[in-house]
Amino acid sequence: MDQRYSRSSELGFTLLEVMITVAIVAILSSIAYASYDSFMVNSRRAAAATCLQERAQFMERYYSTYLTYNRVATPPVIAQCGAEITPFYQVGMRAGSLGAKTYILQAVPQGIQAAKDVGCRTLTLNAQGVRGVTGTKPVERCW
Repeated sequence: MDQRYSRSSELGFTLLEVMITVAIVAILSSIAYASYDSFMVNSRRAAAATCLQERAQFMERYYSTYLTYNRVATPPVIAQCGAEITPFYQVGMRAGSLGAKTYILQAVPQGIQAAKDVGCRTLTLNAQGVRGVTGTKPVERCW
């Protein structure tokens, strides 16, 4: 009879083993969440850069037709710039940048994107195809 009780008390885990397992899961979860969060910031920035490039293509098509950028009202809202970008970036023409032969398009981060993407901040693209950022990271890493 004593053998049966001793065997059943050996089954299962000790509190220390369970706590170590919980600690390991918590550490792995925090690492995974940080990686996921960084991935989301980078993917939103890539979508905003794609939107800027699509709008620049529209501007170039307009210029090839009218030989000026002056009369363009606003580049149209392109499908890529839809609902997935709107909460995170304001994409449009930089104020005062539209001229006969020049323009500057910009994607300004909003809300959570502005708080988490401090290295790149605002993405810009001009009529010569020069890309820019207002953050501290090099342009190559943001575009």
